[in-house]
Amino acid sequence: MSFREYIKDKIIYILVLLFVVVTSEILLISFNIHKFVKIYIKVVPVIMFSACFFIEYYICFFIGYYKKNKYYNNLKNKLEDLEEKYLIAEIIETPNFSEGKILKEVLQETGKSMLENVNEYKHLSEDYKEYIELWIHEIKTPISASKLIIENNKNEVTKNIEEELDK
Repeated sequence: MSFREYIKDKIIYILVLLFVVVTSEILLISFNIHKFVKIYIKVVPVIMFSACFFIEYYICFFIGYYKKNKYYNNLKNKLEDLEEKYLIAEIIETPNFSEGKILKEVLQETGKSMLENVNEYKHLSEDYKEYIELWIHEIKTPISASKLIIENNKNEVTKNIEEELDK
């Protein structure tokens, strides 16, 4: 999460604080009030705002912990139940916190990369299988021809050649 995103999340609080400070200044201009009172009236909302931030921080801290703990425990349980563990990215739901979203994106990219890698090796294996089948087909023709020649010309030499061909 960038600082810009954090400010974006807190924009309501910042706008409320600015509204209170500006409104109090506008109201105080019309009255002849001592400068220290004006400063005090402006500082109190800022202090209250800071206290609210402090309280909100701890509340959000525990709520965030609860959400993340629940999500990661659910993720672990689903992973344990899966036979094909590489499919975890496909079955987990998209979380509503930034680290979880990043984790899901990383898992999806990793799974995609793994599938591409497996497909590449699958194609290489198929090519090798085709090569072997073609080679076997090509070698069967001379062997069959040799056996026919041996069958038509029986003698001591052809018997030895036939034994070697059978091996």
